Amino acid sequence: MSALRFSVNGRDVAVAAAPVTRLSSVLRDELGLTGTKVGCDAGDCGACTVLLDGEQVCACLTPVAQAAGRSVTTVEGLAEGAQLSDLQASFHRHGAAQCGICSPGMLMAAQSLLDRNPSPNEAEVMDALGGVLCRCTGYRKIIAAVLDVAGDDPVQSPQIGAAVGARMAKVDGIQKLIGTELFGADAVPEDALWLRVIRSPHDRARFILGDFQGEFSVLSSADIPGVNAFGIYPTGKDQPVLAEGEVRFRGEAVAALVGERHIIEAIHEEDLPIEWRPLDPVIGVEAAMAGGAPLVQEGKPGNILIRGLVAKGDVEAGFAAADFIAEGNFETRFVEHAYIEPEAGWARRMGDRMEIAISTQTPYMDRESVAYVLGIENEQVRIMPTACGGGFGGKLDVAVQPLIALAAWLLDRPVACVYSRPESMASTTKRHPSRITARAACDKAGKLTAFASHGDFDTGAYASWGPTVADRVPIHATGPYFVPHVKNSSTALHTNGPPAGAFRGFGVPQCAIAHEALYDELAEIAAMDPLEFRIVNAIAAGQATATGQVLEASAGLGQCLEALRPAWRAARHQADEFNSQADGAVRHGVGIGCMWYGCGNTAMSNPSVMRVGIDRAGSLTLYNGAVDMGQGPNTIMVQICADALGVDADSFQYVMGDTDLTADAGKSSASRQTFVSGRATLLAGADLRAKILRFANAGDEAEITIGDGFISVCDDGDLERHIDLGAMEPDEHGDMLSGEGTFDPPTTALDENGQGAPYATYGFAAQMAEVEVDMDLGTVRVVRIIAAHDVGKAINPTQVEGQVEGGVAQGLGMALMEEYVPGRSENLHDYLIPTIGDIPVIETIQIEDPEPLGPYGAKGIGEPALIPTAPAIFGAIHHATGVRVRVAPATPDRLRAAILAGTS
Repeated sequence: MSALRFSVNGRDVAVAAAPVTRLSSVLRDELGLTGTKVGCDAGDCGACTVLLDGEQVCACLTPVAQAAGRSVTTVEGLAEGAQLSDLQASFHRHGAAQCGICSPGMLMAAQSLLDRNPSPNEAEVMDALGGVLCRCTGYRKIIAAVLDVAGDDPVQSPQIGAAVGARMAKVDGIQKLIGTELFGADAVPEDALWLRVIRSPHDRARFILGDFQGEFSVLSSADIPGVNAFGIYPTGKDQPVLAEGEVRFRGEAVAALVGERHIIEAIHEEDLPIEWRPLDPVIGVEAAMAGGAPLVQEGKPGNILIRGLVAKGDVEAGFAAADFIAEGNFETRFVEHAYIEPEAGWARRMGDRMEIAISTQTPYMDRESVAYVLGIENEQVRIMPTACGGGFGGKLDVAVQPLIALAAWLLDRPVACVYSRPESMASTTKRHPSRITARAACDKAGKLTAFASHGDFDTGAYASWGPTVADRVPIHATGPYFVPHVKNSSTALHTNGPPAGAFRGFGVPQCAIAHEALYDELAEIAAMDPLEFRIVNAIAAGQATATGQVLEASAGLGQCLEALRPAWRAARHQADEFNSQADGAVRHGVGIGCMWYGCGNTAMSNPSVMRVGIDRAGSLTLYNGAVDMGQGPNTIMVQICADALGVDADSFQYVMGDTDLTADAGKSSASRQTFVSGRATLLAGADLRAKILRFANAGDEAEITIGDGFISVCDDGDLERHIDLGAMEPDEHGDMLSGEGTFDPPTTALDENGQGAPYATYGFAAQMAEVEVDMDLGTVRVVRIIAAHDVGKAINPTQVEGQVEGGVAQGLGMALMEEYVPGRSENLHDYLIPTIGDIPVIETIQIEDPEPLGPYGAKGIGEPALIPTAPAIFGAIHHATGVRVRVAPATPDRLRAAILAGTS
């Protein structure tokens, strides 16, 4: 095979590869340029975008032969020496890289545009970047960065003592922008074997594995030395790593092939000796509850996994006393996480220990799961989180972890696995489909008197986070309002659908669609403005929630609504005027949606432990167990610790999530890390500061300076003491001095009626949406979203904006286009997520109603950002058309049918 010659980033290269080899594979595997990412291998996501003779191409669709004699530029070629290019610097300045997996593709697409048009307008930017998908940012900061590439404002480092509240650039931002950040598929050991999972093509079937022949190893359930089960709850580990004779959903793993990569990738599944005996599946909650329905899991009394209930007051008396009642049925469908980085990682056995480098949201839960499967102690497993290319709850459940661990343990060779995009979508968890029936009531003044609801949630073949959803939904089902009489119930049901797990909200986005629609209807019946109706009923400090918990502080919904009022009135008036004069098919509408969300685990212990240390050289390291999947804890924990310790935020190094080096900070989910781990970080910084001041016999207001091998403490401005770090004995981490902080939010268990204090604090928000609806086509274009969020305290306003914009984008997708159908939409061209062209103008209003328990008053924003978006869009659709959306997503065919039917 003759070598193919071309130039990469100005360097001539020669590669011996088949002409049809993907350029992306050559760049990554042969040349080590892993800055080029692969998210789909189908040209759908654009993460692999590079420049070929200056023009953007998808490297995954480009045969390497097409590069012969030409010039290829990857993200690694953008930086000029040690300096970021102007474009990279603008991305860094604007916070345009969150998880970072799409950033190389975005940068290359943007560079291609700027090379031919140095001063593009917004439409030109959106057109040029339209082929690259982002699931984190909501695209707005990317657009801003490209438009501001000529800006010369440097990234400002916060002043000592003023890191909290500063727009500090991400501490892990530069490596994401120059291509050196390592994700799960990167830095795989050269001698690693590769693992390929064989999966069920059936929703439900029995199977028999035959005699496999080939130059590879085959692993089945019989090879598992520990327990062939995993799951979220200690008593609910019900999902096998490798199925034993029966599969319960399409995509379930039945065997693993392990060998040289080119060998196992060349195998055709139809040639494998597996005998399938399909069975009638249980599809959907109606089938699961039908009399005589097959049991999804044998040995259980039925297909009901768990029930949830919250009951307060006398709900029937509340309805009897009401003047107006609204009721309705609502449905949502499976929603796919669609993170751009598929599940990926590698494992190696180190004597009697197992080390796993993995893209994950929850390293300590992974450690426990792997140990359980291998039959070893937790301490024998080390989880080393890589950069996580998006998660949103989907990387809470284990995926490749137990499989690569099993193979590496048995074969004593490093083993790697990277899911294909169809494999990722077929086998991993989804947002729960729901069927919700609800009633709401108010008096003539618009005051809510009662609310009742029941939700059935399709939790799929295995439990995953089904119990959490069943618990959260009844608590949140009334919305962020004071309602004296409540009865909310829920049921999670097993079906032969894919396991439904955590996805940015744990069921709250589904129930928000129901309660916000009913409150819009009550406002209309009571002849009240929808925003004013919500102001009348917004829960406030001193009032009791549906669980009887009296909110003591930080309940800023009223402030959020007040902040929207001027824009709301103006936009509603303009829409009404437009519609009154419209003679075409387009109508305008403006809607509003509100939400609340309990930060952290529901009614259970939720601790985090954080540590900070100073080594002999005077280097500060934050040992941060809170995994950063793009939402920003690597940066905000440094900001919090810097102010607590009283030093420069730029002086920190950090370690993220490594279970050998960090304490358990809990999972990155439930909007808990800023609140819980942030408070633990504040305590860790304060603990180290107190130790330094005691050592120097200095007062509380002393200034601390950390230098090369020493700490200088200046008390009262004129008395300076030096601490010689070299004279101290190091701890097990090599630190001379360290501080530790632990925080577990105060909560109580719920009684049989769901009464108690399930969360220590809640996030609140109100969003308004402006839309254009084509009455003839049923299409909806979202024009603008204004999002007012009570975050307690914005530790980093840029990152708060990024979370809001990203959440809005995902909420828009849930509202209008995203519907996962097993076997039909297992790629990113059949499953639609918002592109840069779908994103409206997004304006963020940050309301700071401080939470006394939070670090400097802060609380969570990750999940709250998504929850009110779909309800606001649906309210706007009703304002434009008179049609109330009852099924999400409101695809054009559904909306057009509703318009024709005159549904109201």
